Amino acid sequence: MIIGREKEIAKLNELYNSGAAELVALYGRRRVGKTFLVDETFEGKINFRHAGLSPIDSGEKNKGTPKNGMSAQLEHFHRSLVLHGYKGEKKPKSWLDAFYSLEDLLMEKDDKSRILIFIDEIQWLDTPKSGFMTGFEAFWNGWACHRKNIMVIVCGSSSSWILDHVINNHGGLYGRVTYEMKLRPFSLLESEFFFRSIGIGYSRYDIAQGYMMVGGIPYYLKYFDKRLSLPQNIESIFFGEDAPLRDEFDRLFSSLFVNPEVMRSIVKALGSKSRGLSRRELTSQTGISDSGELSKQLKALISGDFVIKYSSFGNSKREDYYKLIDPYCNFYLHFMSDNKGSKRVNWTNMEDSQIVTIWKGYAFENVCWNHVKQIKAALGISGVSTTESLWSKRGDEENEGTQIDMIIERKDNVVNLCEIKFYSDEFLVDKSYHFVLERRKQLLREKISKKATIQNTLITTFGIKKSEYFGDFVQVIELDQLFQ
Repeated sequence: MIIGREKEIAKLNELYNSGAAELVALYGRRRVGKTFLVDETFEGKINFRHAGLSPIDSGEKNKGTPKNGMSAQLEHFHRSLVLHGYKGEKKPKSWLDAFYSLEDLLMEKDDKSRILIFIDEIQWLDTPKSGFMTGFEAFWNGWACHRKNIMVIVCGSSSSWILDHVINNHGGLYGRVTYEMKLRPFSLLESEFFFRSIGIGYSRYDIAQGYMMVGGIPYYLKYFDKRLSLPQNIESIFFGEDAPLRDEFDRLFSSLFVNPEVMRSIVKALGSKSRGLSRRELTSQTGISDSGELSKQLKALISGDFVIKYSSFGNSKREDYYKLIDPYCNFYLHFMSDNKGSKRVNWTNMEDSQIVTIWKGYAFENVCWNHVKQIKAALGISGVSTTESLWSKRGDEENEGTQIDMIIERKDNVVNLCEIKFYSDEFLVDKSYHFVLERRKQLLREKISKKATIQNTLITTFGIKKSEYFGDFVQVIELDQLFQ
């Protein structure tokens, strides 16, 4: 049973029944469910399918080393041809030969009904100097696009590769993609539906905590066991002897990028600061030069839903910052990367510790950054153009530092000053916090237009406790509203 994805399924079916040649580019973060979406939507309708071989060896002996070059990829493609009825015994020597063979096979199958071709993890086929894109361009431009009953879906976990080589291709595929579809991680609500589908009845409070650790990635969510509590599941999934996600961080980047070590170093640096880093800070911390290559690497992380880019607030010259918002990566970097292979973590016992409590506060901020759409809906401003940012101001000898978790600047001259608090009860605004809010509001007032209205906005789990100062917040958004 497929959870969510109603719009995507409807669009794929619409394209299938369009009566025209269709080239669909489907992309999204690894493990997000792209292959499952295609399999479930087109069960029994796929006439030819092929998946590229991973370019990285995952075996213990040669772990992380490159493998499966052009020869292995062509041999595997020939195997797929044979499994789908191809009679030719000669293995292709080039990608042009391989796609000529695919054309021969499909012409044999052609009965004028819809023919669906699904090529999965296409970026792995494009090995160095293989000429894969030349072969694929020739297949589409010279043969497939002229047949109204052909639909080709190319799918890739490397969003940047799909964007650069297929969707924004400046060569033979320029303007040829008829539809692009990005599959995003589940929202909190979709994660709740997923848990219900596998018999897990966690409260929304626990679902939110699970989301802080694995995000809305279906492949990760499936590891939760309905017989275990949330802390027991986290211990089993991340820290157990055979924990399935213990080595996922290394596997993830090795399978997505040709330069995994560089990408991991960028992610680790961004994960060290909750507000993220500017390019200047990033290059200083990692030693990576500020170049066009760094721009490509950051673009790849953004397109893969690992990182967001925002303009810093409060500076006369706004500077771009990059913030790590992928829940799994954040959890791994905080609790696993330095502990790998050393002492066993007992998450059940440390779940209520100070270090975890503090981390949950930061992690809930990232959940909110992943649910800006739901926050805007709760504020009743879904149709209003907005810009989101955060503000972290360092203190000095004369002035105390401050941080505003999220600032929503709206086209209707309102600025929402958002305080994000993860609490196990109603949030209490006491006298000291009242003065903190007043100071932040005053600092914000100095940086925005005089005609703008500032609205203190609280985003928290169970609302606000009635007190002398609870009226400091104009709006209060509760956890349930993030499940919209």
